[in-house]
Amino acid sequence: MSGTTRKKKPSLNLQESFESIKDLLSTTKTQLDSSDISLRPSIIEDLGRISALAESFTDGRLKADRDCTDLCDTLDQEGVTLWNISGLVSKYPDDDGRAMTGALRLAAFRLVEAGLEGKPGLETLIHVLGLASKTGATLSALGQYDVAASVLTSAAKYEEMMRVEDDPDGTYRHSKTCVRTVYFSCRMESAWQEGNFTVAEFMAQKLMSKLFCTRESKNVTSPGPVAIYDEQRLVLPAHDRVVLAAKLHRIGKTILQDQAVKAHDKASDAIVWLRKAFGIVDQEEANPGALELKISILRTLARAYFLSECYDSAEATLEELTPALDASKDHNSSEYQELRWLKLAALKKRQPGDTAILDAFKSIINHMDFTEANVTEILRELRTFGHQQTLVSAVTQYLLQEALQHNDTESESVDRILLSLIVHCSKDEVHSRAMESIHQAFTSVCEADTELRSIPAAACLSLLWQYGDRHYHAKRWLLAADWFAAGSHRLFRAQHSTSASKCHRKAALCYIEQREYSRAAAVIRCCPSNEAATHYLAFLVATFQGLEDEAINSMYRMVNSPDFDRQMLLLATKISHESEMKNVLLAVLEALLKTLKISNSGETVVEAMALLRCIIRLVLKLLAEPTTTRAILIDSMVAHFRTAKILADTASKQKVVSLIIKDVTWLWRTAYNCAVQGCSDWDGFQEQISALFDISKDMLEVFCQASPVEVEPDLYNHLMNASFSGVAGRVFAAREALKAHGAVNIEQMREISAEIKSCKARISHIIESEKITGDDDLLRAQYFLHTLRVFEAELLAQLNDWDQLSKIIGDAVTSGSLAVATYEAIADILWEEKECPVNVLCGGLEAVLHATLDHNSLSLEKYARWLRAIATIILARNTSADRIKAIGYIEQAVGMMGNSVADESYPMDERFWLLATSYNTGFECLEASLLDEAKRWFEASTVICKFVPGGTERAEKISETYAQLLSRYAPT
Repeated sequence: MSGTTRKKKPSLNLQESFESIKDLLSTTKTQLDSSDISLRPSIIEDLGRISALAESFTDGRLKADRDCTDLCDTLDQEGVTLWNISGLVSKYPDDDGRAMTGALRLAAFRLVEAGLEGKPGLETLIHVLGLASKTGATLSALGQYDVAASVLTSAAKYEEMMRVEDDPDGTYRHSKTCVRTVYFSCRMESAWQEGNFTVAEFMAQKLMSKLFCTRESKNVTSPGPVAIYDEQRLVLPAHDRVVLAAKLHRIGKTILQDQAVKAHDKASDAIVWLRKAFGIVDQEEANPGALELKISILRTLARAYFLSECYDSAEATLEELTPALDASKDHNSSEYQELRWLKLAALKKRQPGDTAILDAFKSIINHMDFTEANVTEILRELRTFGHQQTLVSAVTQYLLQEALQHNDTESESVDRILLSLIVHCSKDEVHSRAMESIHQAFTSVCEADTELRSIPAAACLSLLWQYGDRHYHAKRWLLAADWFAAGSHRLFRAQHSTSASKCHRKAALCYIEQREYSRAAAVIRCCPSNEAATHYLAFLVATFQGLEDEAINSMYRMVNSPDFDRQMLLLATKISHESEMKNVLLAVLEALLKTLKISNSGETVVEAMALLRCIIRLVLKLLAEPTTTRAILIDSMVAHFRTAKILADTASKQKVVSLIIKDVTWLWRTAYNCAVQGCSDWDGFQEQISALFDISKDMLEVFCQASPVEVEPDLYNHLMNASFSGVAGRVFAAREALKAHGAVNIEQMREISAEIKSCKARISHIIESEKITGDDDLLRAQYFLHTLRVFEAELLAQLNDWDQLSKIIGDAVTSGSLAVATYEAIADILWEEKECPVNVLCGGLEAVLHATLDHNSLSLEKYARWLRAIATIILARNTSADRIKAIGYIEQAVGMMGNSVADESYPMDERFWLLATSYNTGFECLEASLLDEAKRWFEASTVICKFVPGGTERAEKISETYAQLLSRYAPT
């Protein structure tokens, strides 16, 4: 270290320190060669002792007055050796070697320092200052701030010595600049790590002021001057300049990461450091290694500007980065993406137009991988632009387009983007724009041949329906319709084939609520025709438009659909009732009745009866309207009454009539009243009226059988009335049919005849069981029976059932005085019936005649005519017995003529007929030698002459003739 020969011997203390150092160095060097890291703590401890001994040696050397040049040279060499070794320390997973390096550098520096000359030269000072600066920086980084301070204090002394040392030729100018830069930067970094910010800032300012001049940067648009290189920058090597800029950048970055300081304050402090770092690296355009550092500094500086709310400066700084980003090959690196995000954040704070923000988003999207995290980050950021729907829509559309180009046919990114787009569009105040965005997005996915999976498709549909429902409940019908219609896009048909029809129906329902029925009908036509819900909506449209026929047809198609639900009919019933469309309501109620499944529990019978009552009431209301088609309604009503009768019979078998007893009561009364009204108002509906009477009768019987208490006689009167009226109506109808067609319907006649018998038996049972006790009621019942006999005789005559008819006549003639009209009617029937056998006719007339005579209730005129008919028939047989019977009737007639009064005399023509018949029959008997018979006939004719004009002369002539004949045929 020194070329001067010193004659003085070193002091004992220096010698002892030197020997101790040598011993420790000997041991330490041996251990340094070992790879056993467990020895490092002891090595570091020994190196510390070496450092302390070397520092003690230095202090002793400066105070000693003896020459120790040899010792100093040795220590200097040992120090250089240790310094070189410090750069070769091995790193292990359990020990990075930093502590070993620091201990070696400290020991090396102290040994070199101990070996310095008394007055070192400029070159030596430069060397020692560099060692001291680097050692202090290393120790400071290890947190050994006290030791580092001690070393840097020594470095300050050497720096001062170097500064005052002359260099007239400028030989060491470059070396001095470099070492001074290292010194100040190490002091700065060490002070910062110790937390001594004031000293750090002072050192930084001193460093810049010593090495740089001041002027405005042409690149970084921030307040205040920024230091850049002057002509002295050429002295500092490029690598050192980059290292210095990195240190300044590291300090600025550390300030930004300090959580204990407010964001605004720490950003302002960091900007100062970062501007200094940028000022250095900005001039290193020719240095390839400086580009990455420059980008890093600008990124940190932009973030600092952003945190300090200097958004314009942040944006300008990011623009400064653009050329560097474009020049880099790694466009998609996370650091570059961070810059793009930072630019977006700055733009967001500055609130420029949508175009700038859209470009920023596009830049991010263009340089990102379509991972779940990246897409999520974009979508999350878009939520903060909720008030800028146009921008959000544009960004989302662009993101979707890029996702479709970068992903496979099935992509989670596409699913999430679509869902996000739907959510954003739901918040758009311009509805048409929202719908257009959604349609474009769906179409883009389809055109890209990307298949939407089932669950995401269901999620999209769920969102569309959710927002549609929200508008629907808010009565924004048209908006809701658009949202529902969006779900019918072909994008969803692959995974959810039925979704389109559901969406169409929901949209149609919205148009119905808006009363835009034509649009609703158009949408409904897009739905499948085999779905009940489709026809239900068509029913609604037709109902609200007042189209009865169309509504009824739609209802029928709905009922016949495979997926028909009876609940739809209940809703249709309510709608029809509210719309006051009676024909539609009638059709719906009838369909509701048809779809009711009768069970054995009785509950369904109750429901069916309630439906029938509603239907019948409705039919009656329609019948009261003048424009209705009466024939159809009457037939429909009768059919429903018959259904009710079947249900009542079923309930009776199941013994649950008590559940519907009120319905039964209402039904028989209504049927009875309708039939009574029909008798006067319904021309040409005899069959239906009879059916109503029969139904009333059947319902009454069910009621009477099921009643737990004694039934009032009035009900039995109604029962007889209904039963008789039903039969009478059918008889009248049969008469009209016979008159119109001229032919007898044998089967129909037999059925009516059977009904008559049943009716007679029913009325007879009521009378015999004393269900009715009033005289008027009993009299009416008797009249019913007599009339039924006449009906039965009429039908039997048409059926040519003469034997049965004879029995009917026998029953009639023994039925009492009230049957006079019956006798006459039966006689008229027999007389008018051309095919009636003579014996039947005669027997019938005889029976009727005897009955009328017994009750003295027949007029002489009818008596005379019937007697003439009987006598004619009997005499035609020409037997002795018949002639005797005939003369008996004639003698009876003679008696009737004798007893007749002036008000009702025996008909004159019949008297002459009797006179002629008696005379002629007597003459015939006389010729036949039947003298006794002839005598009676002539005697009868003689008596009849008393009751005819010119009777005396006629009587004398008859007597004369009789005598002559008698003498002629008398025996000789």
